[in-house]
Order: sequence, then structure tokens, then C-alpha cells
Amino acid sequence: MPLNDSPTHQASVDRFWSNYRSILKENTIPAKSIPWYRKHVEAYIKANKNTPLSLHTGQDIDCYLNAKGRLPGLTEWQFRQIADALRLLFTELICPQWSNTYDWFQWRAFARELEPDHPTLMRDADPSSLVAPSSNQHILRFRTQFSDTHLAFIKTIRVQQMAVKTEKTYEQWIARFFLFIEWKEIDQLKLTDIQHFLEHLAVSRKVSSSTQKVALNSLIFLFREVLGRNVEHILTFTRAVSKQRIPTVLSQDEIKRLLEEMTGRSKLMASLMYGTGMRIMECTRLRIQDIDFDYRQITVREAKGNKERVVPLPEKLCPLLNDHLTYVKTLHDDDLSAGFGEVLLPAAFSRKIGAAAKNFSWQYVFPATRLAFDYRSGKSRRHHIHETSLQKAVRNAAKKANLNKRVTSHTLRHSFATHLLESGKDIRLIQELLGHADISTTMIYTHVIKKGGLAVKSPFDEL
Repeated sequence: MPLNDSPTHQASVDRFWSNYRSILKENTIPAKSIPWYRKHVEAYIKANKNTPLSLHTGQDIDCYLNAKGRLPGLTEWQFRQIADALRLLFTELICPQWSNTYDWFQWRAFARELEPDHPTLMRDADPSSLVAPSSNQHILRFRTQFSDTHLAFIKTIRVQQMAVKTEKTYEQWIARFFLFIEWKEIDQLKLTDIQHFLEHLAVSRKVSSSTQKVALNSLIFLFREVLGRNVEHILTFTRAVSKQRIPTVLSQDEIKRLLEEMTGRSKLMASLMYGTGMRIMECTRLRIQDIDFDYRQITVREAKGNKERVVPLPEKLCPLLNDHLTYVKTLHDDDLSAGFGEVLLPAAFSRKIGAAAKNFSWQYVFPATRLAFDYRSGKSRRHHIHETSLQKAVRNAAKKANLNKRVTSHTLRHSFATHLLESGKDIRLIQELLGHADISTTMIYTHVIKKGGLAVKSPFDEL
């Protein structure tokens, strides 16, 4: 746009903003948000006033959004709104050639901050800090009304080094149990209370067998590990019906169609999950030092059950992964220059070598696009991306590829195991690659590879 104050210039400016406003309305941006979209674009133009918008590149967007992402006071929704305002500006109004191939999705979907009780932030929480804030009124009542029991629960579960998600799940079920028994005092609790609660879940709530088992495990942990009660006679209760479900598996052609509908970082992550069999949290928590390009392998640490294993690194992904790590290194260097650059370390290692938090090797392979505030340490750090971002990307790609199956990010892991079985790999090897504790868990994939129902040819084909 011209940089003078002539009437012609003002008419050009008015026409520019009128066109942008029309684009916002066409994209169903709420009326109350339209002024904010304009302010975001005005701020971007002001920050790059020496370069006409038609000459801007994707690198200009990267630099601007990276700088915005380091502002600790900027909330997630504000950051996403800024990214969306620029996306509509360049893809709908300015329309440079690069705008349609630029990975706008990474800024809109991967910007999500981690919640205070997310496993990354809570993994090494000090028991003295207890737990993250909760908006669940029943959990808050459990924490306050039975504060001594809750403190014992937190200390016990962390001493046993159980997963953070397990801690969160157990706390939810214990709170629901106390709600069911109308907040009966601890010394009045009986095993029959557990039996009645589990029967209520199966009969009235009609929960699945796995859900009932999680509730049972939560209450057994409370009674046996925290309260020191005998739970030997707790097994007489109505059980929910157990169902064995066959996992959804995509063919190799469907995998190709799915990945073709993905771009940028989400495509690289989905490709890694299919090529290695990693779970989604294992992929998001991957650190740079865990990738071994020479031996073509990835070390998966702190996996389910706090186990470690080694999985193959697909050779086809090595060039893409190297290019991605070059970008991550640039991002990390910029963070260091801005006074940031720390990453969350395991608690024990952090106490020994705290300076390693700024080492590139400890950084996440898939960092968030902006800094997030760690409420325990009071520092702004760049954590890994939020797992729901990749889940949404996979679902959207499945819809675009017209896959008439229930496709989730975990489907990639199922497909990895099934395709290895189809290629003749030993099931014990696949068990090790998947990190299954029991071979029976891996055996489920043998039901998938049989073509047709139990490998039986339909009599209709003989007509």
C-alpha cells in the first residue's frame, strides 16, 4: 500500500480494509471478533512497514509469529486468532503463490498451551505442591474435606512412580465414589460401599467393562495402599459385560491416501507413528537425543508402564526429519537469544545437571509454536506440542481422504503392527517393538490379517 496521506492513498486504504472485512464475513468470523482481526493485521503491517505485503514470504510470517509466541502474557486463543488473521489476509486477499502451500495449520493447531495438569508439566511435580488447580467441584471437595487422605494419596502414588494420567484418573474416580456414598467419613467406609458403587456403574450407568475396572483399581488403591485396609473379599459384585474389539486397521493404500492429505509437521509426526509404531504421547514427548540416525533407530523413553524400548527409524523419513531438526535448532537458538530456551528435565537429572535444560539435545523434536508458562517453576518454557493437535489433524485428513473407517491417531500404530505381521515378521518381535507386556495383547492383530471372516471364503463367491 502507498505510504502517503493523499486522497488516493486513503481511498486505497479504505478499499483494502473493506475487502478484508468482506473476507472475514465470508469465513463466518463473528462480528465481535472482526475489529480484533483488523488490529492483528495492523500490528503485523506496522512491524513490517518497510516491505509491501505483496513481497512478504513465509519466513516473514514465521519470524513474526515466533516473536509473538514468546510473549508470556499472550493467551492461546489470542495467539491462534493472530495466526488466523494473517492466514485470511494472505490466502484470501494478498494471494501470493506461497500462501496456499504454506503450513498455516501448524500455527493454528499446534499453538495450544499445555494445561497445568498435563503430563509434561506434572510429571515431576513435588508432592509439596500437590496437584494442579481443578474446576471439578467434587475433586475440590475431596481435596478439602479429606485433606489428610488426599495428601496420603498423592504421596503414595508418586512414591510408587505411577503415571501422571493414572494419578489424575484415580483422583477423579475416588471423588465420584465419595459423591456416590454421600461423603461418608473415612472411618465409616466399608467394602460393601465399593461393591454398591461398582454395581451402580454396571447396572445404572451401563459403563463398559474397562471403565468399571479402572474404577475398581482406583478404589483398591485407595483402600489397600492409602488406608491400609484388607480388600480380599471385594470381588463379589455385578460386572459389566466385557467385549473384545478388533482394532481398526488401514491398508497401505489407505495409509498413503491419509498421509497425502496431511502437510508439514503433522504429516511428519503421523508418518513417524506409522513407521515406528509409537503411541501419540511417545511421539510428542520425543527428544532430539533419542533419535539415532547412524543406527536408524529411535529410543522411546518413559513409555506406558515407565518402560523403554527401541523402534526402527524409517530411512525415507531421515531427510525430512533432518530438515525439521534444522528448523528446531534455529527456533531454539532464537529462544536462547531472547533469554529463554529451557526445557523441562526429569526431576532427578535436573537436580544434578540443571544447565542441561538449555542443551539442544534435550529439546523436544516437536516443540510447541509458542512458549507456555510453567506454574510450578514460574518460568516460561517451550514444551512439546499438545497431542490433541495431531489427533485433529489425523481426523481431518481421514475425512478429506474419504476413508469410511473410524480413524484415530492410534490407528497408525495398529496398522504398523498388522502390516509387519502380513510381511511375515515374528509376533514376538512385534510384541517387543510395540512394548506390550503380554503376548496376548499383540495376538489381537492375528485376527485382523486373515482376509474375510476367519479366512473363510464366502459361498456367494462360488455362484
